[in-house]
Amino acid sequence: MTNLTYEAYLDEVATLLTELYDLDDATAIKLVVDAQAAEYFSPHDDHAEMRTLTRAREDAVALYKARQARVGTQAKQQRATSRKRK
Repeated sequence: MTNLTYEAYLDEVATLLTELYDLDDATAIKLVVDAQAAEYFSPHDDHAEMRTLTRAREDAVALYKARQARVGTQAKQQRATSRKRK
């Protein structure tokens, strides 16, 4: 199994986000950059064996699911806030 460079790995994750979930490039890149800022990819930088195409797909799915969970939580909070105002 071929290990990607760190930069190529991040590019692959972003590409998979656009392909699997029909996200636009800017949204996919933002997800990857935000995850990188949160040090999600730090172990990948240190361990080349983590930078495979299979793992890139798994990480793309995990990032998308985490995004969906955040969006759902935000929507619930907004509905609760609007109910309190009424």
